[in-house]
Amino acid sequence: MRWDALFDDLAAQLAAAERAELADAVADLTRAEHATVSLVERLRGTEGVVTLELRDGSRVTGEVRDVATDWVLMEEQQRQHLVPSAAVAAVTGLGRFARPATSGRAERLGLGHVLRALMRDRRPVQVRVHTAAYPGWISRVGKDHVDLEVSPGARHGTRSVPYAALLCVSDSWPGGAAR
Repeated sequence: MRWDALFDDLAAQLAAAERAELADAVADLTRAEHATVSLVERLRGTEGVVTLELRDGSRVTGEVRDVATDWVLMEEQQRQHLVPSAAVAAVTGLGRFARPATSGRAERLGLGHVLRALMRDRRPVQVRVHTAAYPGWISRVGKDHVDLEVSPGARHGTRSVPYAALLCVSDSWPGGAAR
């Protein structure tokens, strides 16, 4: 009988050690998996409202509509905000899950591509930088900057903003005049 108890005890210790080893392996694999997940993939996997805290301390709150490596498109009520990824200082409301890109479409679209689409659509926008917010129309999109007209067709008063200074490009409130 003493032998049976001894063997039962050894078997229980071995089973406990195997469970602990398995738990450690799962924890290691989970940490390794988390290390491969990007913020963009987490934003893509988040449903509901999130808040992007920008480098200047301002915030953009809304639902994530689209995400690429270089930018995040947010929707707040009926207004959309294009936020360069480099302008994001922190995110609150981020979900636990990640979703990789399902197609390369958005991933191939850099910030310049999206700004050129806004220019093509002739939508009034508000361009926010660290020091101010400038209303106007995008008149030209360069390799590393965007030109903003203060009024449609204005030759004077055009402001050039480097991509590095952009915090957010928002469409004007619904009902704003298109040109």
